[in-house]
Amino acid sequence: MLVGVGAKARVALIRSSLAELGRLAETAGAVVVAETTQALARLHPGTLIGEGKIAEIAGTCASLRAGTVIFDMELSPAQQKNLEKALPRIKIVDRTRLILDIFARRARTSEGRLQVELAQLSYMLPRLTGAWREFSQQVGGIGTRGPGERKLEYERRHISRRVAHLERDLERVRASRRLRRERRAGVPVPQIALVGYTNVGKSTLLNRLAGGEAAYADDKLFATLDPTARRVRLPEGGWAVATDTVGFIQRLPTTLIAAFRSTLEEVEAADVLVVVGDASSPEFERQRASVDETLRALDTADLPRVEVLNKADRLTPEERADLARRRPDAVLISAETGEGVAAALSRVEEALSRRWLKRELDLPHEKAALAARLYESAQVLGRHAHGSRTRYQLRVTPENWTRLQALAAEC
Repeated sequence: MLVGVGAKARVALIRSSLAELGRLAETAGAVVVAETTQALARLHPGTLIGEGKIAEIAGTCASLRAGTVIFDMELSPAQQKNLEKALPRIKIVDRTRLILDIFARRARTSEGRLQVELAQLSYMLPRLTGAWREFSQQVGGIGTRGPGERKLEYERRHISRRVAHLERDLERVRASRRLRRERRAGVPVPQIALVGYTNVGKSTLLNRLAGGEAAYADDKLFATLDPTARRVRLPEGGWAVATDTVGFIQRLPTTLIAAFRSTLEEVEAADVLVVVGDASSPEFERQRASVDETLRALDTADLPRVEVLNKADRLTPEERADLARRRPDAVLISAETGEGVAAALSRVEEALSRRWLKRELDLPHEKAALAARLYESAQVLGRHAHGSRTRYQLRVTPENWTRLQALAAEC
């Protein structure tokens, strides 16, 4: 059973968020049999909802044999405990715990599993409650007889140690990822990051750009968690590396943002962001606001962006015209059919040109060693000989172009 709670002035938002919670529940393997909402002037500090609503939920669960109640908000440890007392034999799950469960199912790499476990333990630690049995074993000697350490205290200490261990492991992963990014920065290839709300078609778009079914894609929330990078050919020649990142969602738990920080840093290292939206979703504007909010938490203010509106094949001509009026700078595409993808890629290449310059450089034929430096510092789009020299068409960063010009001047 799903429970949506919020302010009276935001009834439409409560219902919209509850619909998304239903999709999350189904993604986690649950069967939703009932849902209810409550708009309150003031949320109950002890149980979030009123006593009457608790009684209603208990009756509905009993009649429909529902064993789990999922709240569309993050419950405080005290609220969770009070609700479990008020609704005995019913599992109480909040939005954060549900998302964590989905992430645990979806994580495939060792890094992803470490990140999810850290987020789960950070969520669980303040919620450890219960009348635990005391440990009876104690060191011998006069004055040391007593009940011993409580199991609850032991569990907290054990989880704290495990969290510290995971943080050390993740720091090593972050250091390794930073090293890979530094090495990649030395390779003359532009970096593109696909970002957007979950289930808007980022992985399908990556497959379309890469020219094949290179990345796992599915019509599910958080179908992919781990970053996937693929090589993409640019319209005017050369290559770029496109990275599919973890999808965003409304009220993404802060524990997950912290745990997936090293993954989200892939976004900060990009040369251009491709912000993908679901043009067919009635919640498009709200989803885009959630994406913007998450991007503001990252260091992406100076990165050029290209807005791409996916699933255009599901729109009517009237909806297309309305979207073009509201989002004149966006590119309407269908990653499924390929419509508009070439135009989007041209827009991406145009954005890349702010960072990656197209230049030409003439070198004497005998300067083969210097030609090797070109391939190390720039992307060679083409070359042709004329007389005693060879002209190279390059895509190069301003810093490397300055260095290459200095070397060419010595010839």
